[in-house]
Amino acid sequence: MTTLSPVPQVERIELGELVCWRVRTSGAELLIAQQGAQVLSYQRDGEAPLIWLSEQASYRKGQGVRGGVPVCWPWFGDLQRNPAAVQQMYRGSDPAPAHGLVRNLDWQLLEVDARADAVDLDFAFIQPEQGPAGWPHNVDLRLHIHLDQRLHLSLSSHNRGTQPVSLSQALHTYFAVSDIHQVQVEGLAGSHYIETLHDWEERTQHGDLVFEGETDRIYLDLPERVSILDPAWQRRVHLHSSGSRSAVVWNPWIDKSLRLSQFASDAWQRMLCIETANVLDDAVQLAAGERKSLAVSLWAEPLSR
Repeated sequence: MTTLSPVPQVERIELGELVCWRVRTSGAELLIAQQGAQVLSYQRDGEAPLIWLSEQASYRKGQGVRGGVPVCWPWFGDLQRNPAAVQQMYRGSDPAPAHGLVRNLDWQLLEVDARADAVDLDFAFIQPEQGPAGWPHNVDLRLHIHLDQRLHLSLSSHNRGTQPVSLSQALHTYFAVSDIHQVQVEGLAGSHYIETLHDWEERTQHGDLVFEGETDRIYLDLPERVSILDPAWQRRVHLHSSGSRSAVVWNPWIDKSLRLSQFASDAWQRMLCIETANVLDDAVQLAAGERKSLAVSLWAEPLSR
C-alpha cells in the first residue's frame, strides 16, 4: 500500500497585532508575518531552528520584529552609505529610515500552492502607482517563498515605469547558532570586504571567518555558496544565492546588544546574521520594463562523523 504524504497546511494566525501565516509540512514549520512579508522562524522536525527569532520579539504594527528574515528595500542600512544613484531615488522630506521602506508595511498574500512535497507562497507589496511615500517610482515588488526540503526565498523587482531605477536590498537573515564563539563561516576566504567598524576600510578575508567580537562587515564578489559550520550542533548550514555578489555579516556582541530593542542581553551568543544582498558596487540598476531577482536557498546538513 502506498502512503500519501499529507498536504502542507497553511493557517492564518495572529501574534500580538500582526497577521501571520503558519506553514506546516510533514517535516518542518515555517512562520511568516504579513507585515513586511517577513519570515519569522523556520525549523525542521527534530533539528535545532535554522532561523533565529528573538525570545523578546514584539509583534506590533509599524514596528519591525527582531529576528527572522526582514526584507530591506529599496535601500539597505543607512541611505547615506549607499551609492549616490540609490540616494537620489529618495525624495522624501522626512529622514530616510534605516533599511528602506517596506519592512513595517503590510504586504498581500496573493497565492498559496500546497502540494504533497512542497508549498509555495507569493507575497506582493502593493504600492500606489507612483510608489511609496518619498520614493516616487513604479516598481512591483514580490517575495516568492518555496518550501520543500529546503527554504527558498526570491525577491523580485519589476520596473514598470519609464525611467531607470537604482536600488539596494537584502534578505536580512538571522541564523540560529549553538554558540557564536564556536561557529565559523566558510567560503569567504580571499573575498574583499568593508570593515564598517574601522572607518569602512577595505580588507581581504584570510581563511574562514571566526568571531571574537562585534562584527559588521560587507563582503563583496562572493561565490554563490557560503556555509556556517556549527560543530556543537553537528551541522553545516548552507546559503546558495543568485542575483547577488555581496553579503553583510553581523553580530552585535556584548555592548551593542544592550542597546538593541527586543534583544536579550545574552542573545548575541545564539544568532548570526548573514544577509544576502545587493549593496555598494553590487546595487541594482533597473531599466524601464526590466525585472531582476535576489534569491537564496537555505538548508542544513549533518557533519560527517
